[in-house]
Amino acid sequence: MQFHHHGYVSHDPRLLPASGTGLDRPAEIPDEIDVLIVGSGPAGMLLAAQMSQYPSITTRIIERREGRLVLGQADGIQPRSVETFQAFGFAERIIAEAYNIGWMNFWGPDPQNRQNIIRTARTADYAFDICEFPHLIVNQARVLDYFAEAAADGPGRIVPDYGVEFTRLTVHPSTGSGTEGEYPVEVQVRHVAGAREGEERTIRAKYVVGCDGARSGVREAIGRTHVGAMAAHAWGVMDVLVNTDFPDWRTKCAINAEAGNILHIPREGGYLSRMYIDLGEVAQENNREVRHTPIEAVIAKANEILHPYTIDVKQVAWHSVYEVGHRITDGFDDTGEDATRHPRVFLTGDACHTHSAKAGQGMNVSMQDGFNLGWKLGAVLTGRSPQELLSTYGAERHPVAQQLIDFDREWSSLMARKPEEISDPQELANYYLATAEFPSGFMTQYTASMITGSDAHQDLAAGFPLGKRFKSAEVVRVSDGNVMHLGHHARADGRWRVYAFGDATGAGLDAWAEAVAPLLARFTPADGDVDAVFDVKAVYQQSAEDLDVTTAPALFQPKSGPLGLTDWEKLYASAPSHWSATDIFEERGLSRDGVVVVVRPDQYVAAIVPLGAVDELGAFLEGAFLEV
Repeated sequence: MQFHHHGYVSHDPRLLPASGTGLDRPAEIPDEIDVLIVGSGPAGMLLAAQMSQYPSITTRIIERREGRLVLGQADGIQPRSVETFQAFGFAERIIAEAYNIGWMNFWGPDPQNRQNIIRTARTADYAFDICEFPHLIVNQARVLDYFAEAAADGPGRIVPDYGVEFTRLTVHPSTGSGTEGEYPVEVQVRHVAGAREGEERTIRAKYVVGCDGARSGVREAIGRTHVGAMAAHAWGVMDVLVNTDFPDWRTKCAINAEAGNILHIPREGGYLSRMYIDLGEVAQENNREVRHTPIEAVIAKANEILHPYTIDVKQVAWHSVYEVGHRITDGFDDTGEDATRHPRVFLTGDACHTHSAKAGQGMNVSMQDGFNLGWKLGAVLTGRSPQELLSTYGAERHPVAQQLIDFDREWSSLMARKPEEISDPQELANYYLATAEFPSGFMTQYTASMITGSDAHQDLAAGFPLGKRFKSAEVVRVSDGNVMHLGHHARADGRWRVYAFGDATGAGLDAWAEAVAPLLARFTPADGDVDAVFDVKAVYQQSAEDLDVTTAPALFQPKSGPLGLTDWEKLYASAPSHWSATDIFEERGLSRDGVVVVVRPDQYVAAIVPLGAVDELGAFLEGAFLEV
């Protein structure tokens, strides 16, 4: 973590100095705002935390609840989400309080007595083989708390406006002068709690983001439709504190029995666990009566499935009954069939995709929706990028949501099978491991666009697939010899990362730095730090012992903040030494002739170009940025 570059800091360095709209944030929502976020779920709170890094933008987030979420329904945190938490500065703290999924065990009928269950497989969790980040379980409410802290501690000082309900909106043409043209989205809201309960008012916004769940009012207001259907299968879910003789109570388990199925997930804290209990097929004439199944019946069904083991439930923290549904919205913004109009209203999370909870994807994919959209809104509203950038949100996230629906439909079907439908007891375990890249959050790969370039040079950086998230590896920081993951230095601050890999001699990194500095300056405000838009990191093939930070090009030792202090954390070494055995060039298949990898603010690889192809790099940047 870097701080002090704006002067000595004696308080918590995560509390960034307020600026812009954060200096005198009004208690009342202004009549005219830049971004209105509707809903404080995972996508909404991540979006608020991201927008707090753009204090020149007026952002407000409204929530119908009277206060913070106390008990969240979602709890699975995939490795990609933990990587995202790190970018927002709280991964270590949430890992400390979460349950770390180390194993997943599989249970099936005992061939000697099919009314009993026995363990059929024990597999290490997929996170260990995929990345350096763990697979966690933690209450959604705590995830929202951490994002709320990041939003409140960011320069924009964003906090939710609780007790405010969205009622409707109208999108006016964004042409001409005056308020209606500059703030074309007219939004009606109502106070539903506190002294102003029942009061209604109108707000005008440049952009509105619907993060308001499966029954989204924003989705309805822009005429978007949820496409899909409910599956005729019901599940009970409960968070419980129990005493039991089931030996795998603190291990994630998929249990397939003659009496039904259970997905069992230990929760944080050492005692709490969640159980998804198969309640069977639902008759069409049931008319959703299954949703009123009493908790006592759900517990009894769990004990029937677990036989010969039992659970003695001491407390039920939360429970529900639901039917599996798979729906995706026909579009993620308000443009409809008009491809010539720029979007003004966006949908995220459950507002645009719903599915079962058993694959542990809902909160995770929703957060990535918010991460994808946040920096794009920031770039457009601060004048860094053209408005066309906002159209890439739906173009990128809709295919991801469809992949999620397809994956969850197959996983839910596998989980709901009867024992006689399973020919291989290892089948579910094999599927769990074989498909691990998708649920872990690392299969997303964005296709060519104004922010994802050509793959013509992919062979120069085989380990950094274009359009996929930047997969970090260890390097040595030259200034102090510390070993660190190159990607872990990135923060959710809206900046792009430019990683230059090469040599210290000949037409290597030093020559590249001199040639590329004027290019990057074309898109960087003159009154800001030289790395305000592009955080450039150089990774040399030489050993750290053979490099000297003070002789590096100015691009690799920029002066930051009002004091003009040298940034000592731009220069890295790859060559194995007594500090590290890792050679990132070997580990990520990087060309020894040099290569530049450009990474978006949401950590996805945007461009790969040869070290000497400065013009090609410039052509890519010209498509994604506006010159200042």
